[in-house]
Amino acid sequence: MPPAGIDGKAGERQMTYGLLDGLKVIESSAFIAAPLCGLTLAQYGAEVIRIDPIGGGIDYNRMPRMPGGRSLYWTGLNKGKRSVAVDIRAPEGRELVAALATAAQAGVLLTNIAVPWLAHEVLAARRADMISCVIEGNPDGSTAVDYTVNCATGYPAMTGQPGGPPVNHALPAWDIACALQASTALAAAMLRRQATGAGAALRIALSDVAFATLSHLGVLAEAELLERDRPAIGNDIYGAFGRDFVTADGRRVMVAAISGRQWQALVAACGIGPGIAALEAATGLDFADEEDRFRGRDLIGALVALWFEGRGLAEVAEAFDRHGVCWGEYRTVRGLLAEDPRVSTANPLFEVIGTPGVGRHLAAGAVARIAGEARRAQRPAPALGADTDAVLAELLGLPSGAIGALHDRGIVAGPPAA
Repeated sequence: MPPAGIDGKAGERQMTYGLLDGLKVIESSAFIAAPLCGLTLAQYGAEVIRIDPIGGGIDYNRMPRMPGGRSLYWTGLNKGKRSVAVDIRAPEGRELVAALATAAQAGVLLTNIAVPWLAHEVLAARRADMISCVIEGNPDGSTAVDYTVNCATGYPAMTGQPGGPPVNHALPAWDIACALQASTALAAAMLRRQATGAGAALRIALSDVAFATLSHLGVLAEAELLERDRPAIGNDIYGAFGRDFVTADGRRVMVAAISGRQWQALVAACGIGPGIAALEAATGLDFADEEDRFRGRDLIGALVALWFEGRGLAEVAEAFDRHGVCWGEYRTVRGLLAEDPRVSTANPLFEVIGTPGVGRHLAAGAVARIAGEARRAQRPAPALGADTDAVLAELLGLPSGAIGALHDRGIVAGPPAA
């Protein structure tokens, strides 16, 4: 049964763009960063061809999975791609992959599997304008994943309650940031190749993405120049006023008053102007100032919490929306699907697609909205090896007899039998 708000009609909405039409990318990858990079390119028109081992790679059956069916993780990250199944342990299989990567129609490789036979210099010897992007854990090539990078960033020490243990966030933020950095770098390299004919050997380390982000947000400079670590402050917003509150009917909401306008809206909605003035007179703080709001957050929070105590969610929502307060309700993912029209086909970002082995489900397309550009209907993740024969014929010009011989020798495979 489709989630609430879904019209159940597949193929009628326009979800991807054609900005990268004509570009072919060979992707040999696993887990999140590289596949998400490939998905991003595919949603803007690139033809992304996944290379997987016969039977699937390390992430092919990763949780969550449908009962007796396919991985929702794998199918979610590989929408709109084509799939070629190859025995990459065999020299002949490796030669096929290298030939696909350097084919006249391709010349772009995306991978997080650093192997000598796909090294840039090996491929560039076959095609001078080769573009390759290798996503790695650390810049020295050593292993790291989002979880081991995240613990080193200091963010888990800032997460959770004061005095408590470090708390990992559930979102693989550095994988996601890495994917988007990689897609930008690849698009830039392809623009340069188009203009100059030059190739590029790109390497992007997950840890570099994380530590660069700390630099961009001033967190490294804070520790270096101010000689202090940022403490854990629960759900409060650092440097401004914002925290979570519980309504009289047990619902929990997050309130943000970062800008001056947001602060004025919150004060008006809660009717706490006189109380705020009294606090300012008693403390000498000026709550029109963002930093002073942060310093006096517990005093402000007590006033707002008192207002919440006598009001259910409906009354809170009405008052906040009427005054333009910046707020949101805490939900589970199931609650989000059931209650929020932003995650439904009411939002052009989403459509219902049918994925073999999964069923019909809500799926997001390209997130950018481009004025005057029609979106295209997105395709679900392919069956493993669904495009093996077609890709070998199109990119390498192999005749059907040669492809059949590869199947007979176990070098390539088509989709598994239903």
